[in-house]
Parts: sequence; C-alpha cells; structure tokens
Amino acid sequence: MNDPESNNSSSRNFSDEVAPDKAFDAKSFLKQVSRQAGVYQMYGSDGKILYVGKAKNLKSRLSSYFQSSGLAPKTRALVSRIQHVEVTVTPTEAEALLLEQNLIKHQRPPFNILLRDDKSYPYIMFTSGDEFPRLAMHRGVKRKGVSYFGPFPNVGAVKSSLSFLQKTFRLRQCEDSVFQNRTRPCLQFQINRCTAPCVGYIDEETYREDIRHAEMFLLGKSQALVTELADLMEAASNELNFEKAAEYRDQISALKRVQAQQIVESGTADVDVVALHQQGELVCVHVLYIRQGRILGSKSHYPKGQMMGTESELLEAFLGQFYLQSVERDFPKAVLLSHEVASVDVLAEAIQQQSGRQITFQNSYRGQRQQWMQLAASAAKENLQAKLASKQNTLQRFEALQDALGLESMPERLECFDISHSHGELTVASCVVFDTNGPLKSDYRRFNIEGITGGDDYAAMEQALHRRYTRLQKGEGVLPDILLIDGGKGQLNRAEEVLAGLAVTGVLIVGVAKGTTRKAGFETLILPKGEGEMTLASDSPALHLIQHIRDESHRFAITGHKQRRDKKRRTSRLEDIPGIGAKRRRELLRHFGGLQGVQKASVGDLAKVPLISKKMAEDIYSALNTE
Repeated sequence: MNDPESNNSSSRNFSDEVAPDKAFDAKSFLKQVSRQAGVYQMYGSDGKILYVGKAKNLKSRLSSYFQSSGLAPKTRALVSRIQHVEVTVTPTEAEALLLEQNLIKHQRPPFNILLRDDKSYPYIMFTSGDEFPRLAMHRGVKRKGVSYFGPFPNVGAVKSSLSFLQKTFRLRQCEDSVFQNRTRPCLQFQINRCTAPCVGYIDEETYREDIRHAEMFLLGKSQALVTELADLMEAASNELNFEKAAEYRDQISALKRVQAQQIVESGTADVDVVALHQQGELVCVHVLYIRQGRILGSKSHYPKGQMMGTESELLEAFLGQFYLQSVERDFPKAVLLSHEVASVDVLAEAIQQQSGRQITFQNSYRGQRQQWMQLAASAAKENLQAKLASKQNTLQRFEALQDALGLESMPERLECFDISHSHGELTVASCVVFDTNGPLKSDYRRFNIEGITGGDDYAAMEQALHRRYTRLQKGEGVLPDILLIDGGKGQLNRAEEVLAGLAVTGVLIVGVAKGTTRKAGFETLILPKGEGEMTLASDSPALHLIQHIRDESHRFAITGHKQRRDKKRRTSRLEDIPGIGAKRRRELLRHFGGLQGVQKASVGDLAKVPLISKKMAEDIYSALNTE
C-alpha cells in the first residue's frame, strides 16, 4: 500500500474546512473522522507537512492529540502549529504502516523520527563469468554473470572480509584492464596476496577451487571448509607435497582465528540484534548483523526528529523505517529487540506484504542471543555517550565564540566560504554549515564559478555569495547568524557589499585571515564595519571552532575542485569538436591508438580514417593544435 490514490484506500482532505487565517477547529474535524485504520498527515499554516502517523483507529488516535491536558511539551508544540489534517483510510493496519513509511520517506516531516536512508548496501562480488574471476566490492545495479554475497552493513565490513579473503585464498582484485595487460606479477603477488593468474602462475582449475573455498566462507560454511582443507592438507602431505600442505595449514589457521574472534551460536542463525539507548534528546540504535551464526558487522544509527517519545515508541518508529524504506535489505529470519514494541505483528505483516519474507520479532532470549544483545546494548550506550560528549564540546565552543565576539545571544548557525582552483582554472567555491551539533552536511553547497578572470578570488567569492544568498532571500534555506570568510579585509569588504546589495540583514560577517607565520593558532579575526581585528588565544575553544569550520570549508572546496578537474581530464578533447560524435571518436582512437596519436597526426593522416572527410580532418587538426 504505497499510493494514497490506490483503489484499496480512500482519502479525505479536511484542508478546505478551515480558513488559513483561523485556528484549527479540532472539534468539528473529529466528528467526521473514520474509526477505520489509516494514515493522517498534519500540515502547518504555510502548507508544509508537520507530521505523518498511522493508526488502527483514526478517530481514537487523532482525538488523543487534542486533549485539554496531559500532552507532552513537544506534542503541544506540534498541535499548536496544525492548520489542517488529511486522512487516508486503508483496509488494514499493515497497509497503513506501509503507506506511512512511504510518506515519511518522501516528505521528511520535521516532527517524525527520521532515519537517513542508505541508498544501497555494499556487496562482495565474484566475476564468475571470467576465466579467472575477480574479487571486489560492489554497489548499485547487479549484473548477469556475477556472483554477489551480502549485503553487508557497511563498507568497513566489506573491506575487512576482502582483506581476509585476499590474504587467505590469494584471489585477484585488480581491474580487468590491469589484469589483461600484465607481463609480470604485481606487488600483490610479491606480498603473497595473489597467485598471479595474469601471467599464468596458476591454472584455471586450481584458481576455481580457491574461489569455491572463498564462497564457502562467505556463505558461513566455515566449519565444513576447515574439514575439507584438513583433508586436502593430509592428502598433500601423503603425496610428499609439503609446500601445498603448508598452504592448506595456513588457511586452516586463518579460518580458526576468525572463528575464535566471533561469538558463534551452535548451528546457524540469521538474526539482527537491535538495541536502543536514549539520553536526553539524543537516541542511538545499534544494529548487530548475525549471519550463519557469525557476526558480520554492526552499525549505529542516530534518528532525528522534533517529537521524541518513550524508548518503545522510538524503537517502533525506527523499525518501520529501517525495514520498510530501504532500497535493498537483507532480511534476517528473526530480529532481537532491546525493548518491547507493541506493533511488531503489524510490522511483520507489512514486511511480508512488501517483500514476501517472514520475520519474527523477539524481546525474550537467552544463551548466545543474550550475549549478542548485551554487545549491541553496550555499543549503543557507549556510542551515544561519545556523541553526547562531542555535542557538549561543540556547544561550549559556540558559547565561547559568543563571549569572544561580545554577542547578546549564542549563535546557532555558522556558514563559511572558501575558494579553490588550479592556477585560476576550474574554480570552485564551497559553503559549509555548522550548527550547535557540529557540521550540518545536508546544507553544504558547492558552486562552479564561471565567467570571471582566472585566479580572481574576489570575483569568485562575490559570485558564490550572490548565488547563495539570493536563494536564501527567496526562502530556500535559513540565514546564518555568522558568516565566516576565509580571507582578509578585501574578501570581507566584498562580502559586505554583496549582502548589502541583496538587503540581507542580521548576519554578522567575520573574516578569518592567516597570521604572519600562516600556522594554525595564529589566525586573525577581521571584524566588519571597520571595527578592527582580533586575535584569540591558541587554546581558545572559540578559535578551535573557527579553525574547524574553516578547515572543513577548505577540504570541501578542494574536493569539489579535484572532482571537477578529474572529470575534465576524463573527457576527451575530441568531444568539444562539432560533428565528432561517438562513432567518429571511436574510429579515430582505434586508428591512432589513443588521443596522443590523434594529436600528432597530420591532416592527411586524419583524412584516411573511416568516416572522416577532408574538411573534418582539417577541423580536428585545427582544434587539437591551436591554443
């Protein structure tokens, strides 16, 4: 149930019953609400979504929001902003849950608990269609002729597994272009991490056997693999092939070391262990992934939202998004929960409707499963405490900045701009944003600077600021309290002119200039409107905050510039010549062996290439040999 317009649901919009300039008439609204299962969407006076929820009984659930007393402060804050409510009735509560999660994913309401969506999960793949299959990490669309194992919870888990497989089974990870053009073994062979199939040091049958053993490990058949390797070791020893026997011995030792590092349940177990810990306004949900009785990996999530609830309610909101919103999901057979959740039966039914998988949710367990839960709960608590400590440290830095600049109130949002280019070419400006929680990466922006004299940083800064604050003035974002400019008085004056021209007020502009030694800790703060300069102590928390955001803007600008530069380098100069399409480029590159050969060719040589006329050859020669 993903579409509000589906035949299986009916939708009613109550927005016309209340004029935008009047308070929401909850009493009249509730008289008309159905008692069936469904989804409700709450909107503010600006027409923007505030909250999405689902209910087994819509009338009962919505009535609870409009009680005269007993509401939590954040629920009261939500109710005070409601201007109208839309209701969608669904046949079952499970379909209501599916619709709710679909709406949350696409509308991102501020009062809902929001979980960052993993667009794709990493896999380990074998290019099984190749003579000597390649071992590698993969994200995105799956291809035919390739074997995939996973998905893994994160890239770290994949890299750890790849490293083990490479050390133990010595499989190639190089790209096909490298593999097909080797004339001698590479460094991976020298350090005993590859058997060098590229130069024929191993035959296909033996290599395929190594691939099969690696697949057994990835499928969780480690014990069967150890037994098989032990038999092979014994056979090699009986044949007096002691070198091969030693290889099998080393593989067995490596497998046993991995087994010793894992908490393994007797038999096999495919479970997710989900533990939640809440402290103040912050929540951490730690997920431990167990596959084939082996800990595959783990990941901590920090859901955000303006309306928190009890730990059970938070866990319920997390589970819905975690199992129903992801693009790809490796569903376990069971999910162990740290807290009791009332609607797990509805969630299990929704998962079965969406994916056809049957999952059980448990909050009663013992033995090894209890140990897994203790691990997950401990990780959730420790990670949350570390994040909380980091948040408190950031808050102290903001307070120190308030004191240093003599502000009446603590700034809550900072923006910093920086410029990056290579000798004036491909200029990129960065804008990074910090709030009292630290870097706000969702609000970062980059600007490709065009139409200026190369190397004119003033003009680049002016263009970036103008583009950024024109959008903010149009309501496309939030104005910062402080704008930091990485530069001296000239950059600061140009920034003041831009903001004045756009009628932007209430933003304090501060220049951050490097000191005479150009070393960290000696920065000079240049204040606006000719108020002078300021130097903070090297151990000042305010200076540390400024250095952090300045360095982050520098990193973000350089990264953007490198990406733009690399993209240009990957683009053939032939693409800029009118009339030279993909077919003619391919013929040219094939005939001359590459762009260098095309550049060295004469007009006569170019005209000999199929599909290239004399006039076109002259155009190509002129384009490639004229600055």
